[in-house]
Amino acid sequence: MHISVEGGVATITLDSPTNRNALSRQLMAELIGALDRAEEPDVRAVVLTHTPPVFCAGADLKERASGATDAQAAGNPMADAIMRLGSMRAVSIAAVDGPARAGGMGLMAACDLVVVNSAVTFALTEVRIGVAPAIISVPLLARCGWSKLAAPFLTGEVFDAHAAKDMGLITHVTDDVAGTVATLVKGVLAGAPNAVAAAKRLLRSGAPDMDEMIALSAALFDGPEAAEGMRAFAEKRPPSWAQETAT
Repeated sequence: MHISVEGGVATITLDSPTNRNALSRQLMAELIGALDRAEEPDVRAVVLTHTPPVFCAGADLKERASGATDAQAAGNPMADAIMRLGSMRAVSIAAVDGPARAGGMGLMAACDLVVVNSAVTFALTEVRIGVAPAIISVPLLARCGWSKLAAPFLTGEVFDAHAAKDMGLITHVTDDVAGTVATLVKGVLAGAPNAVAAAKRLLRSGAPDMDEMIALSAALFDGPEAAEGMRAFAEKRPPSWAQETAT
């Protein structure tokens, strides 16, 4: 696992290819540390990517078979990572250029945007080893209706990127993951930081209350970002936040 931060973008790389980026205790501890850095104020977008060929194989079954403590126990680092990818102020983007299985799908689904190579396959294999996709059901079911996930949950069947897109599990299918992610990051950075953060909260808040939305709209329109954005529009120049991220 390693993280780099440049131009407001934190890139977190799952980097344990020898075990297919399985969710070992070490990888989860390193991921939590990387998320600590990604939640610093200078970060506006987080890209969760991986060393090929596999995005993430799910739980480290060899570690589990040895009697090691579950990577999802002792403070629930898996649950912590999933919740933080969704709740952090920065926009989180999963860049998936290889197969994802079980817990790896949970990390992917926890992100705001999910960009997947068209050749990637998925499977929720938990039932085939005697468990259920418990913790990861939280982000998965938040993205998809339960009936769309019924067959993958109950059979462990493999399905492809286009099926995942139809389910609502992922947002983008492409033959150029890096290029699509770069375009999305550029779009995120073009938005005002507070406005983008507010938009993310709206997406994850469920059915909004109209009175609360009227108040939020008024507060944002009366705020400094809106003043700068409208002034920049009138003056036909980039707003200050776009200038800052370009430097």
